[in-house]
Amino acid sequence: MIVAKRKPIDEIKEMLKPYNKVLVLGCGSCVAICMAGGEKEAGLLQTELQMAFDMDKVQKQIDTITILRQCDREYIEEVKDKLTQYDAILSIACGVGVQFTAEVLGGEKVLLPGLNTNFMGATIQPGIWMERCLGCGDCVLDETGGVCPVTMCSKSLMNGPCGGHEKGKCEVERTRDCGWVLIYKRLEKLGKLDLLKEIKLPKNYGAVKRPATIIHEAYQTVTTEKQKDEETKELKK
Repeated sequence: MIVAKRKPIDEIKEMLKPYNKVLVLGCGSCVAICMAGGEKEAGLLQTELQMAFDMDKVQKQIDTITILRQCDREYIEEVKDKLTQYDAILSIACGVGVQFTAEVLGGEKVLLPGLNTNFMGATIQPGIWMERCLGCGDCVLDETGGVCPVTMCSKSLMNGPCGGHEKGKCEVERTRDCGWVLIYKRLEKLGKLDLLKEIKLPKNYGAVKRPATIIHEAYQTVTTEKQKDEETKELKK
């Protein structure tokens, strides 16, 4: 899931200064799980903002709506008419949700980010999330026992640890486990230490062109035909 953290309240207040009618738009997926942008957090932020502006004797209308996903057109379309009634929308989705909601609204509505998007991660313990994937587009987990060297090694090394690791800990942050020690232990448990003898090629960081796009094969023909139609219309102009 995508893990995010709410921006400081003063930063959010500063963004909202020019707008009188504001909607806090929550997202009920990843950011709800990491307790940053779900329905409960949207309600708390609305109350906090309303109280803060009231104390400053600044009159603002602040409402809230939460949809299931801001990265999915159908859920945005369901509330599109309501969204257009506000001067600004404070989205507490990840960066994907903020951008995509703005696109669906035709770029004609002010969308402000209420969160800082941090990483793709997993829930380690209640209230603790850790990064597990950088979305590099060139997965090597089959060679490293399911532990990602790109993410779990602070230097993203591909052929073993650096000289700075000590007692199984990373030199960049001594409280953190060395990614390559984790890989060694996992491969040892799996009886696949021989995989460490293979010299890995430099990481292909060009595997994903940014911004990345994936079209499922079932939709490729439809998309191609649609593009052809659009190109034909352009030529006729």
